[in-house]
Amino acid sequence: MYDTEAAEKPTAYLSHPACSLHDMGKGHPECPERLAAIRDRLIAAQLWDYLLHVDAQPASRAQIEAVHDPDYVERLTVMVPSHGYVHLDPDTAINRFSLNAAYHAAGAGIDAVDLVMTGRAANAFCAVRPPGHHAERERGMGFCLFDNIAIAARHAIDVYGLERVAIVDFDVHHGNGTEDLVCKEPRILMVGMFQHPFFPYCGDEPKGDNIHNVAMPRATTGQDFREMVAAKWLPLLDDFAPQLILISAGFDAHLEDDMASMGLVEADYAWVTERLMKLARRHANGRIVSMLEGGYDLSALGRSVTAHIKVLAGL
Repeated sequence: MYDTEAAEKPTAYLSHPACSLHDMGKGHPECPERLAAIRDRLIAAQLWDYLLHVDAQPASRAQIEAVHDPDYVERLTVMVPSHGYVHLDPDTAINRFSLNAAYHAAGAGIDAVDLVMTGRAANAFCAVRPPGHHAERERGMGFCLFDNIAIAARHAIDVYGLERVAIVDFDVHHGNGTEDLVCKEPRILMVGMFQHPFFPYCGDEPKGDNIHNVAMPRATTGQDFREMVAAKWLPLLDDFAPQLILISAGFDAHLEDDMASMGLVEADYAWVTERLMKLARRHANGRIVSMLEGGYDLSALGRSVTAHIKVLAGL
């Protein structure tokens, strides 16, 4: 069924060629092919032409430093190699293109907020990398350099004066960076779920009253996930009545993704997107910005993002 209400304005698809130049070495799961897998599946599903394609502008350094420590940003800047790789930690490396990619990834979230807040798009998906939700105020980690979703939330509050911004994180790993950056901001509500115990081995004890994360055991099924969302996330979000919903859209809880041990499938991502769309219509004039986080099995990633975007586009 075609959702005419959702289709009154386009769904924006933000990316940038710079995001495909960031590379962390042969065999690394967070690879440039992830974005190609999403694009190819959207084309195959005949969704590509339904989207408003936008080349993201880079965030400014001031916009990055609105959430990250300036000393960290400077350290990262001087670490950029002229060739080869430099490691931030055993899992996270940068090449000479990585910092530019990170600025564009953060900029995509800012641009997406602008598009939905000014009514030029109904909602938006940011197909960007590096991902962001593990990046804390003073360090990058877990494949992440800048916390894209927290930067977008800060922009929404500072520029548009929003009083209630919700962050929904369904990546299989806890968004420790986002929690670190928003836990003292009462204008932001964060709800998340993650496999536990699992990297980054935290999140089960929230840092603030505005943080509501649900630790889920390995072998969690799609039905388990749906029951949790209905019982815990949706009532909290309804009570909060967000003026904007931001999604840290990680797809690594998929059954076929061997990065973790959960059992979600495409239909589960479509289901949660539908519920968030309904909630956004009630409270936020439909405004949703979704940003890519994890998802490392290329086929499962492409199919899951396509299911997610299909709902956002009202198809």
